[in-house]
Amino acid sequence: MNAIITIDPATGEELGRYPGLDAPALDASLQRAADAQRTWREVPVEQRVEPLRRLATLLRDEAQTHAELISREMGKPVTEALAEVRKCAVTCDYYADRAAEFLAQQPVETEASASFVAYEPLGVVLAVMPWNFPYWQVIRFAAPTLAAGNGGLLKHASNVTGSAIALESLFQRAGFPEGLFQTLVLTDHGMVDEIIADPRVAAVTLTGSEAAGASVATAAGRALKKTVLELGGSDPFVVLADADVEKVAPLAVRARFVNTGQSCLCAKRFPVEAGVIEDFERRVGDLVEALRIGDPLDPATQIGPLAKPSFVDDIDRQVRESVALGARVVTGGHRLDGPGNYYAPTVLADVTPDMPVFREETFGPVMAIVRAESADEAIELADDTRYGLAASVWTADMERGLRLGRGIRSGALFVNSVVVSDPRLPFGGVKLSGYGRELSREGMLEFTNIRAVWAMESVA
Repeated sequence: MNAIITIDPATGEELGRYPGLDAPALDASLQRAADAQRTWREVPVEQRVEPLRRLATLLRDEAQTHAELISREMGKPVTEALAEVRKCAVTCDYYADRAAEFLAQQPVETEASASFVAYEPLGVVLAVMPWNFPYWQVIRFAAPTLAAGNGGLLKHASNVTGSAIALESLFQRAGFPEGLFQTLVLTDHGMVDEIIADPRVAAVTLTGSEAAGASVATAAGRALKKTVLELGGSDPFVVLADADVEKVAPLAVRARFVNTGQSCLCAKRFPVEAGVIEDFERRVGDLVEALRIGDPLDPATQIGPLAKPSFVDDIDRQVRESVALGARVVTGGHRLDGPGNYYAPTVLADVTPDMPVFREETFGPVMAIVRAESADEAIELADDTRYGLAASVWTADMERGLRLGRGIRSGALFVNSVVVSDPRLPFGGVKLSGYGRELSREGMLEFTNIRAVWAMESVA
């Protein structure tokens, strides 16, 4: 039987082998999920959230163990991995506290004796999830989806299969019904289309690349099934001339280099007004040079390895081609010798829209600084992208930042704050960053049947 092999990105050593499901085993998994969901949907929401509370407790109690697993499988610095696990616990508590409110029937005044909007579960939802936040991506899908009465099937990225198995165990130990949430270890990617087409699956959500999103959307379209897609991003971090550069520079570094720059939500392009660009460039260059690179299991490490060797090749190509077109290396700009998938934290200046580091999504530790002669030009540069996940604007005048920020088409706008995903706010993109929303009430309702109900006491 074919198996998935996971590799430590810091050393290149094998971590584990996981046999893939064959067709009969997959069929049995789908049936268990469908059977479990039919019973689960009838459980009152107040009872459905109790396993979520237990899941939050398990995540907090075992945070170090899960964080180390994340770090070993995909290279995230362990302090960031700890924060990821703890954020998962917060999100479980958030939906446990609010699911009943979010799913409550909404009365509507009409001529009927009773009329209201009800929010009912769709069924079993397939989640195709990425490797860069291997716990958070799953929990932010599963917590609201299961609380709403659905079931969940997880097809995780192959390089974090150990994390996927650990997550299934967490859901079981928290007390969710057997089969309601399952990890599917698939070595044949063609099985994903088969799962989407299966009548026991009601909907699908994916976080990943444009190509993966297009493939899943095509399969779901053939089956006329609901999809939510969270795809790539090339988020702008706009620094206006009135911004306090001394305070903004360390936040810019944090926004770019979290998770070694491997996040769709990372700031990637930095349009900076000419009046402050030299100061900004100098400060971020010094801060990036001081970032500590090393073993992701070392709590002092700030920059770990990229998740796969091919990702080093991709980021190196983007930097080299951009430099050939005129970009200037402030710091970094090269691979790091030795074992593991390491690339030097990099700052490029004099970046223009024709360069790969501006035009493409850069999924690694590279900051692209772009000169803008005015605030209006900075906004135009920020919006000059096929992506539209999030944007941030930095200025001494919040109202001006809000006004200018509306000129950037994105799913989220932050003013004077680093972009983050927060369970209290909807998360998702526009343009080629996808559609649909996760998190908040809006995210929970994505996988419900929003049902109109009209009832009369008697026949007129």
